[in-house]
Amino acid sequence: MNPDNLHTLAITSPLGQLRLFADDDALRGVYLPVQPAPIAATSQHHPILLRTARQLHEYFAGTRQQFDIPLHLEGTAFQRRVWQVLREIPFAATRSYAELAAAIDHPRASRAVGAANGKNPISIIVPCHRVLGSDGSLTGYAGGPPAKRWLLDHETRSAARASTPSHLRASTPANSSAALPPRP
Repeated sequence: MNPDNLHTLAITSPLGQLRLFADDDALRGVYLPVQPAPIAATSQHHPILLRTARQLHEYFAGTRQQFDIPLHLEGTAFQRRVWQVLREIPFAATRSYAELAAAIDHPRASRAVGAANGKNPISIIVPCHRVLGSDGSLTGYAGGPPAKRWLLDHETRSAARASTPSHLRASTPANSSAALPPRP
């Protein structure tokens, strides 16, 4: 990322402080607290960063399942193909690395898919947390295993809440702090 044209905004989330990065045209990064992030000028009024912050707050509140933000994903052609397939995984669903490899017509490239997944610069919005090991295990996640578990559980709760008639819902909000991972 070219730091000369990069803007950043930090927002609070149930996972801790998220750092958002955008250039003039698109979102370029969403970094969780444990991830190293680029250096950029802080911008409290950048339209893409504000739109991203609003949509992430809606996601954490359990009222948004899809994001509508222009993205600039910088990586190799292989990485960009993996990241595109990640964006096709439905909310509250999971896929294995092997399933992603098959989806990009490289069925023997599970490890390469895992490596590309780990290089995803736009956490949550490009949902690399929805990828599991073939045995269903929580394998690597740049934000850490507790964050991955929290995101998967949050999506499951939010999807269940969305499919339950309002008169049958419990009063606990979708983003209840009861299942938060420990903060570093």
